[in-house]
Amino acid sequence: MPNLSLRVLLLGASGTIGRATAAALIAAGHEVVAVVRPGGVAPAGCTRMEADVTQAGALAAAIGTARFDAVISCLASRTGAPRDAWAIDRRANSLALEAAMAADIPRFVLLSAICVQRPLLEFQRAKLAFEAELQAERITWSIVRPTAFFKSLSGQVARVKAGRPFLVFGDGRLTACKPISDADLGRFLVACLTDPALQNRILPIGGPGPAITPLDQAAMLERLTGRPVRLKRVPVALMDGIIAVLSALGRLSPKLADKANLARIGRYYATQSMLVLNPATGQYDAEATPEYGSETLADHYAALLDGTAADDRGDHALF
Repeated sequence: MPNLSLRVLLLGASGTIGRATAAALIAAGHEVVAVVRPGGVAPAGCTRMEADVTQAGALAAAIGTARFDAVISCLASRTGAPRDAWAIDRRANSLALEAAMAADIPRFVLLSAICVQRPLLEFQRAKLAFEAELQAERITWSIVRPTAFFKSLSGQVARVKAGRPFLVFGDGRLTACKPISDADLGRFLVACLTDPALQNRILPIGGPGPAITPLDQAAMLERLTGRPVRLKRVPVALMDGIIAVLSALGRLSPKLADKANLARIGRYYATQSMLVLNPATGQYDAEATPEYGSETLADHYAALLDGTAADDRGDHALF
């Protein structure tokens, strides 16, 4: 495969995946122009472009007559709240695609999520709406649907380190995933720019190794800390009760409505595996879930425990 140096417009560059993608682009020899909100800071090594991607025409005006070979969008709503999801996952990406088409940018790589296979939440429907829009345009596209991120599975490391129990829902085997690191995912997104086999395709992708359940995560922490990890089992029915109460109160309070939505998202991830869904059987299939990269969740947990990595979950924090 030829070593092509491309000029890439990177959206969502300030997030953890965006920063990892910027680093992967630079390492691959590409020129990166990072779009940041007014007053925002671009990742090191990137040219900064300021634009409010939620405003119609703002990105197109910022691009002007500049030439780009590709767009990579790592845009995603921070909370998954319905209004935020439709504003970012759908509308901001739609405006970016409109700007790309107007500027004759020939490639568009989209960071989506594997959970859209079974869309029960508004942010998933918003992502699917833009996926359909992207596929309908006359542009070379790649839709990347990663499994769980390391940061999404890191919330209990500090609990365990402090001697508190590891929380599992149900029996701890309700779900499984093949988590992928930010760096490996960034490299995969960059590979979509030049590998024809990754273009005009929906691409589910996980990290290396077998699928991991919450019980496996607890066992991993037990090995790494060298001491027993206590388990605390949380019935899924308890989450259902919390959601019902918050939903009822949410009719009176927008703040409680947001909490109800966050609880619904938490329940989804507590009961649905982040693996390829077999449409014929309705079952999640670990063997059918592709693997990529070399970094493992155990490596990440070890780095969190020894302080060489930080817990950077932000709005992903549930524990």
